[in-house]
Amino acid sequence: MDGDRIKATVARQKAAVAERRLRFGLEERKGALAHLRQTIERRERDIVEALRRDFGKPEPEVILTEILPVLQEIRHTMRHLKRWMRERRVAPTLATLGTSARIRPEPRGVCLIIAPWNYPFNLALGPLVSALAAGNSAVVKPSEMTPATSQVIADIIEETFPPDLVAVVQGGREVSQQLLDQPFDHIFFTGSPEVGRIVMAAAARHLSSVTLELGGKSPTIVGPGADLGKAARWIAFGKFVNAGQTCIAPDHVFVHRSIEVQFAEALRAAIRHAYGADARTSRDYARIVNAHHAERLHGLLQDATDKGARISLGGEAEGTYLAPTLIEAITPQMNIDREEIFGPVLPIMAYDGLDEVIDRINARPKPLALYVFEKDAAFAEEIVARTSSGGVGVNLTTMHYTHAGLPFGGVNNSGIGAAHGHFGFQAFSHDKPILKERWSAVPMLFPPYRPRVERLIRMAKRFLG
Repeated sequence: MDGDRIKATVARQKAAVAERRLRFGLEERKGALAHLRQTIERRERDIVEALRRDFGKPEPEVILTEILPVLQEIRHTMRHLKRWMRERRVAPTLATLGTSARIRPEPRGVCLIIAPWNYPFNLALGPLVSALAAGNSAVVKPSEMTPATSQVIADIIEETFPPDLVAVVQGGREVSQQLLDQPFDHIFFTGSPEVGRIVMAAAARHLSSVTLELGGKSPTIVGPGADLGKAARWIAFGKFVNAGQTCIAPDHVFVHRSIEVQFAEALRAAIRHAYGADARTSRDYARIVNAHHAERLHGLLQDATDKGARISLGGEAEGTYLAPTLIEAITPQMNIDREEIFGPVLPIMAYDGLDEVIDRINARPKPLALYVFEKDAAFAEEIVARTSSGGVGVNLTTMHYTHAGLPFGGVNNSGIGAAHGHFGFQAFSHDKPILKERWSAVPMLFPPYRPRVERLIRMAKRFLG
């Protein structure tokens, strides 16, 4: 889509904002969401096939990680939307006695949703559910790196919504930049911290509000009292689903030295159980999205092994296939220790004391997720209290993303704002305060400031200040 068509698309949605504020109420929003759900269910085979074509994602994984989260978001939103939209009364303060106060959630207006490639369906339509629930229109920009899925998203939206409510714009970086040049009321971006900075700088030109869902090196700590079988199963799932291309996947594991050998064996057994002796032949194992990212991962492995790291499982690569890989003897000089891995390579690092682990975590940018495996609740609580991260999982991985009652988002380098459920509704809403005068005494303090008024102001300061 060229620049003129992008401007026309945004202008069409801008022109409908005023009418939408009056006519896009509870029933209309729920109707739009119900229509979206029906279209997704009808086009399920197309979605599954598109994701298979884009990066070999197995059908059960498509249903579990792409389609189900969107349907769950729709169901949860429709169930609670009436309450979320309701005006909230606020009790008066001493200074505002004689007034009535309320807060009304209102739509931000025209929103831009920029989706990533790793979960291209889920992370395009999940935020759209929140945008529509809050009463907005939206332009959705799917990732050009997953063209089959992007086209299915475009087909679903075109089939479901008028373009003045939801439109899809496809294309590469140039199209993204043209979109960011437009005066959107809110931008919801999911992607890397590096691109997040570009999006935030572009939003600043129009003072557009932003929600940034980013990433980072999410650490996992396995304590000396952990259930090793449970830890291995959860870590193998969180790390190797979608071939490790998950923003909240465990990036690396700190394991207490006393259980290092037992844990490594349990983890290898969990990987073999999930994907067989050769994941290349498994129908349950996805592929790297493209040759460029496969080469990036090969480069990380090569750099690490050249500097002394050793691969204890996997490492086999062919085209966009990279086996589930465990790597040990990591040092700070290796790129794999500094860069977000975003693939099926898991460094395992032994530690002796918890302080050294916490110091290493706190020396890095705040991660999107942090995971702890330990039966001792005090051990886990100490880590939670002494670190900062977007979310925490204790004795599990990644599942906090699926909890509709929890905010999902990062902090600083890993993101700004939150999504899902009521938190997603709030991200796309402005809480408008409305204060109504009834019998306020404040006019007694208006100028001219004669002696009597001055005495009243000083009394107000004494009692209210």
